[in-house]
Amino acid sequence: MTPFHFSRAASPGEAARLGRDGATYIAGGTNLLDLMKLEVMTPDRLVDISRLDLGGIEATRKGGLRIGAMVCNSDLAADRTVREDYPVLARALLAGASGQLRNKATTGGNLLQRTRCYYFYDTAMPCNKREPGSGCGAIGGVTRLHAIFGTSPHCIATHPSDMAVALRALDAEVEVENADGKTRTVPLGDFYRLPGDTPHIETTLERGDLITAVILPASAGALQAYRKVRDRASYAFALVSVAGVMRIGKGRIEATSLAFGGVAPHPWRDASVEQMLKGQEPSHELFAKAADALVANAVTHDGNAFKVPLLKRTLTAVLAELTGAKQ
Repeated sequence: MTPFHFSRAASPGEAARLGRDGATYIAGGTNLLDLMKLEVMTPDRLVDISRLDLGGIEATRKGGLRIGAMVCNSDLAADRTVREDYPVLARALLAGASGQLRNKATTGGNLLQRTRCYYFYDTAMPCNKREPGSGCGAIGGVTRLHAIFGTSPHCIATHPSDMAVALRALDAEVEVENADGKTRTVPLGDFYRLPGDTPHIETTLERGDLITAVILPASAGALQAYRKVRDRASYAFALVSVAGVMRIGKGRIEATSLAFGGVAPHPWRDASVEQMLKGQEPSHELFAKAADALVANAVTHDGNAFKVPLLKRTLTAVLAELTGAKQ
């Protein structure tokens, strides 16, 4: 591991100022420490933010939920309000990692996980995320875990977070404080960037920005489901995953939010598919049409073409679960 300077921030403002000067934040460290050991990331300075007063889960004035950035994944999944009003989030968290990791991993850190692309982790291979301009070893290589949506000629890596997929379906917002002490909220759909020709720039955060919370809107009693398909039953990253939030009235679908994991550089949504379902009576034929529309523009490689039929089956299963339609 490359030597580094370590300090502990006394306040979010101090952390943001140190971040503006180039320091890297560390809280649970469940991803960052692995990357440092492999010298994939070699920060000169770490700032410990784990003791900042950024915890707590509390109701908002609009009936939603504010989740502090330092809330660990175990506490978030176990919270009664989350389990009752946002079960898709609890299920995604429980599917995401072992109990030991959930006890350390934080809400803010989960959003900032780096890809688990094999080529990103192997410093002997070219990777535009790790070393801009070096090329993408995955293109033409082993692509089983790689993306079929939102890719570019420079990167086909996927985002690994289960939690972020559920939050995307819930229309979550990310609360951010900058080095000047100003706070803003960013819709999760605007928080991540597609790779384009700068895949090393993964979010819209600026230097010194510190995630302080995640904000959820009121659940409004919506039906929710999360389904993850992986190579093994215990704590593997998603081949595909689907988070669904739906409202039904008078036998018809009033509104649907669908987010997809394991298939794109960030939690993926397709507004046209959601619009296709709106106002319709649930049926297996409708679900099949929606699944076909979802994958119509998928771009596959030799190793990940199987994700297209797998994603279609997973989506139809989630839609059937949400609506109670027989498969």
